[in-house]
Amino acid sequence: MAKVLKRVQTAAATSARQGGGTMNWSALEVLLSGVNKYSTVFGRVWLSMVFVFRVLVFVVAAQRVWGDESKDFVCNTAQPGCNNVCYDSIFPISHIRLWALQLIFVTCPSLMVVAHVKYREEKDKKYTILHKGSHLYANPGKKRGGLWWTYLISLIFKAGFDAAFLYILYYIFDGYDMPRLSKCSLDPCPNVVDCFISRPTEKRIFTLFMVVSSAVCIFMCICEMFYLVGKRFTKFFRKRKEAERRFYVEQQNMMGLTPLRGEYTRQDPTAEPTIQNNSNFTAEEVSTKNIALK
Repeated sequence: MAKVLKRVQTAAATSARQGGGTMNWSALEVLLSGVNKYSTVFGRVWLSMVFVFRVLVFVVAAQRVWGDESKDFVCNTAQPGCNNVCYDSIFPISHIRLWALQLIFVTCPSLMVVAHVKYREEKDKKYTILHKGSHLYANPGKKRGGLWWTYLISLIFKAGFDAAFLYILYYIFDGYDMPRLSKCSLDPCPNVVDCFISRPTEKRIFTLFMVVSSAVCIFMCICEMFYLVGKRFTKFFRKRKEAERRFYVEQQNMMGLTPLRGEYTRQDPTAEPTIQNNSNFTAEEVSTKNIALK
């Protein structure tokens, strides 16, 4: 996992040097690398997908594909201002900028977990100083108590942000398709004009790829939520069952009754009677044997 993130960081830095003026995604990778050790298996897969299939594709390929979207947008009219108005109508927001916002919003909730763990560590340090070496938390990074809820809330935020941005993309552009031809009749265009975008097929492929990767990340967050909640309920019912069993055993011991069936040690019925076997005889069986001997 660390090697994969290192390669993503290197590719992002290279693309930033070549493209100039692009966002430094390697800084975001450094911030989120600490989340990996507190995550479950689903969380590690989610983080790998975000950096390999979303950030890496976004930095290395997608920015170059959409680099000419405004320059190569052409309408079949020479009316001044018509191209700009039609471009603004067809593309209210750039796909690149929308995806950049999406990646920032989706990855930021993970920092809540890191912040909570750091808070626990600082609190444990203060407690250790005051209580001469004893610790408040045996493992500050273990998902118990408040940290469990913080982790669950971060998953809800991540899935919610991804779903919201998918809906925004669908709502603004009337779907995830990239049409070859668009009609525009806004002022100052003299009439209905035909407008063409550059490389529509390539942009459609990248759009669908980003949409599918976002959907998979949402699915991974939902799986991780079910995993956490299911594990919590399983542990709760196991403890409850164990407590009920102990309570019942204590009651039986206090009343002097026969213990639970599960408390017996299995005896071989074909073996010779021993002191241990005879200890399981009841008083009635002992008296019966004494009468028979007389």
